[in-house]
Amino acid sequence: MAASTHIVFFSPWDYVVFAAVLIISAAIGVYYAFAGRGKMTSEEFLTGRRSMTPLPVALSLTASFMSAVTILGTPADVYRFGAMYGIFAISYALVVIICAETFLPVFYRLNITSTYEYLELRFNKYVRILGTIVFIIEMVLYTGIVIYAPALALNQVTGFNLWGAMIATGLVCTLYCALGGIKAVIWTDAFQIVIMVAGFIAVIIRGVVVQGGIQTIINDSYHGGRLNFWDFDPNPLRRHTFWTIMIGGTVLWMGIYGVNQSQVQRYIACKTRFQAKLSLYINLIGLWVILTCAVLSGLIIYSVYKDCDPWTSKLVSAPDQLMPYLVLDILQNYPGVPGLFVACAYSGTLSTVSSSINALAAVTVEDLIKPYTNLSENKLSWLSKGMTTLFGILCIAMAAVASFMGSVIQAALSIFAMIGGPLLGLFSLGMFFPFCNPLGAIVGLLVGLSISLWVGIGGQIYPPLPDRSRPLSLSTLGCNFTTTNETHWTSTTEMTMLSTIMQPEISVRPELADYWYSLSYLYSGILGTLVTVAVGVIVSLLSGGLKQNINRDFVYGRQDFAFDCLKSDKDDKTEVLDLQFDPGHEHDNPAFTQDDFKLSQLK
Repeated sequence: MAASTHIVFFSPWDYVVFAAVLIISAAIGVYYAFAGRGKMTSEEFLTGRRSMTPLPVALSLTASFMSAVTILGTPADVYRFGAMYGIFAISYALVVIICAETFLPVFYRLNITSTYEYLELRFNKYVRILGTIVFIIEMVLYTGIVIYAPALALNQVTGFNLWGAMIATGLVCTLYCALGGIKAVIWTDAFQIVIMVAGFIAVIIRGVVVQGGIQTIINDSYHGGRLNFWDFDPNPLRRHTFWTIMIGGTVLWMGIYGVNQSQVQRYIACKTRFQAKLSLYINLIGLWVILTCAVLSGLIIYSVYKDCDPWTSKLVSAPDQLMPYLVLDILQNYPGVPGLFVACAYSGTLSTVSSSINALAAVTVEDLIKPYTNLSENKLSWLSKGMTTLFGILCIAMAAVASFMGSVIQAALSIFAMIGGPLLGLFSLGMFFPFCNPLGAIVGLLVGLSISLWVGIGGQIYPPLPDRSRPLSLSTLGCNFTTTNETHWTSTTEMTMLSTIMQPEISVRPELADYWYSLSYLYSGILGTLVTVAVGVIVSLLSGGLKQNINRDFVYGRQDFAFDCLKSDKDDKTEVLDLQFDPGHEHDNPAFTQDDFKLSQLK
């Protein structure tokens, strides 16, 4: 099937389906706003009073980072580089097991709202503030990409104004987050993940029918070199190999599921620790389903356009538009279905943006405001809503930055690798190295961030050469048209998504560009983690870390082992630690003073 220049815009039914998804999402927030009217405390708004059950939390965990970046970016990545991206399925399994058995038990046991509360308990308030600021920067940058990606696609397939699409996305998310809090976010995510899967399934079924069966798609992909799962090249400069995905990808996603506020805030909202763990394991199934759909969609794109690539023939202005282009090409005779797919992409965006701004509001209120004020619960609740609105607006503004960061899937994961890696190292220092002190934690984080940002930003300025990223061949030999400016798919705005391959050649490349800056973007995360841990350990040992006495409740220990967690719900609840203010109590950790917290067991 050759690419067509005559791709129609949305039909009225497509607009109806798309609008219905946005309206339902906003309605969930309105419902929880009225359901909790008059009794919405700050804790209720941010954690739902830890009353959630595993299934909706699991769906929310899946939806949170399976955004439009995944829906648009992953199929495009598979189309250009092959199905090796599917190896992430193994990484996801390792990530869920490690996070469920190490990080989750500690956070749940300490009964915290913000993960950065842990940093103050384990170290001091300065480490907490530093960690919070780094997290805020990470999530604002990432959320900008998430808002921009589907807005660009919608701009191309419907003619919507780009900024109008971005602002509409941000405002809808901000509305239901500010009104309904974490419960609205979780239940909206659960609804949106269903829409995401439905959109993928519609594309896959139609693609298989158009190509005459799944065997045709597999054969085309095989002969086109797309079934390149098992590349065991150990070269760390290669963009994707089995090892970069298994090692770098696992550490990258551990930074998301292990210590990222957006995810931790969800599973600690469960009733018991067992249910929190269960939500993570159920979420793994959801991750596999979405990944399978995304990879299969990428193979369908290749099978359909193997002889006439829409990107190099300039029918689309960026690889990330290939998926919506395919949808309108093969589903234009099915009114409402293209609208379902765009709703699918937007659902991914809504879930991720809502998760991000809710988490940003949580850490700002809990880490930067609440410890230093004596505001009432009612005022803190209103302040949380205000922070949600503020971050929603800020993330919309940051969407403009995303247009300069390359293909969406690599840009998004690069941010988590560069910033999330050092943060993972910081929490690891606290949980697994009892002798680590505040000085070691701060120096380790700053050095780890410096190194990972050096590599990551250098890689953006001097993109790796094709022999490192190894894009697969694309053909236009089967195209039977002459490209003109009349096509709907040429860029309609100046803010087109840049691809690293499409960036202008840099005449002078420093020697570091082909070695240090060409390190796989997945490895920048593990680099940041290892540097943070190594520097933190060394500085702590040199500054008397072995002499400090710390409260063992703040370190991963026997009480967090899997076999020790198999208790009744009643026993599980008694393990939760209550952090209460008591100026008359001193901690064993010298980082705490008489004006800090008291740790007591709930009886």
